[in-house]
Amino acid sequence: MSRILSLSFFFLLVACNQPHPSAAVMVVNPPADPPETFHPAKNVILLIGDGMGLSQISAALYSNNNHLHIEQFSLIGLQKNFASDNLITDSAASATAMACGVKTYNGAIGVNQDTMPASSILEEAEAHGMATGVITTSTIVHATPAAFLAHQPERKMYQEIALDIARSGADLLIGGGKKYFNHRTIDLLDLYEELEKKNYLVSDNYQTDFKDLQYSYDKNLAFFTSNDDPVPFSKGRDYLVPAAKMAPTFLANRSQKGFFLMIEGAQIDWAGHANNFDYLIQEMLEFDEVIGEILQFAKADGETLVIVTGDHETGGLSINLGSRMNDLLPAWTTEYHTGTLIPVFAYGPGADLFSGIYDNTEIYQKMRQALQLHDRNAALEFMPAANGSN
Repeated sequence: MSRILSLSFFFLLVACNQPHPSAAVMVVNPPADPPETFHPAKNVILLIGDGMGLSQISAALYSNNNHLHIEQFSLIGLQKNFASDNLITDSAASATAMACGVKTYNGAIGVNQDTMPASSILEEAEAHGMATGVITTSTIVHATPAAFLAHQPERKMYQEIALDIARSGADLLIGGGKKYFNHRTIDLLDLYEELEKKNYLVSDNYQTDFKDLQYSYDKNLAFFTSNDDPVPFSKGRDYLVPAAKMAPTFLANRSQKGFFLMIEGAQIDWAGHANNFDYLIQEMLEFDEVIGEILQFAKADGETLVIVTGDHETGGLSINLGSRMNDLLPAWTTEYHTGTLIPVFAYGPGADLFSGIYDNTEIYQKMRQALQLHDRNAALEFMPAANGSN
């Protein structure tokens, strides 16, 4: 009896000493062991075309002389992207599923359907000493990038998300939303200053054009491309392709243990909401240039898994009878998202994991499997690092 009481006291003591729910992060159980022929990846680059479904890819292909860089992928799967509370997902729930491996409600950022924080693939990579980065054509606090960097119950909590991002430890942050970091209204914090104290070079497009930015590998980098939302590509935004070109080399020099990088083409979605076909094609072709740059790096590197997918389709786009090559007749069915399956393209070590039809939460699991993070620590709980991967 005394032995039973002792054991009961021990388990009670362990439970009482667990981190508070607001600080702890939850890791979903790891997937099954990979096949014996499996070759792990050192690096993962996840490219998310927000609002990009097969119709958007088809439209870009047939508006560009029947050629896209995305055609280089030979391994393709399909993901089911519904949210926990709605068949039609939003970007927050979908990105959280891919980043953290949990089904959650529309509007959730890095939390499960009970609003409990769930660790993201980026945070786990960071905790294992890998370099990490996020690049987007939206604000850096927007739903898709936020799901990899923050934990908040509502996607519009931009200033709270900015604080999470400033304390995430990510090595590279590129996107809009400067005002949420240095002109805050909910507190007196200067997150510019906080980032600089955490070994970041902090700059923005008011100080220099991104293509002229001078940086070094011994510092993290945060570059804000606009005070609020970046402008469309057609109106002068030109940093995404150069940022995608520099990012893999930058991160590879930040850690010898590998890196995780997420790049978002955010305004594909905005074009769909606006039912603006010309806007869509410009954003899609820029995103495809990014895909070309990333594939060029991965082919030369040989250790990098590249994944290209969307979070949902936006606009219900169709290409109608009477369309000709480079002269399409598009039509839209909605100004919101649709429930269609979303393609997943994969290249490099671990690409075979991404064939078939699966839930979007499996993208997280497959990335962990490719990086063998579940082998390094299957039940990781941590607080994000403060100073990046060095």
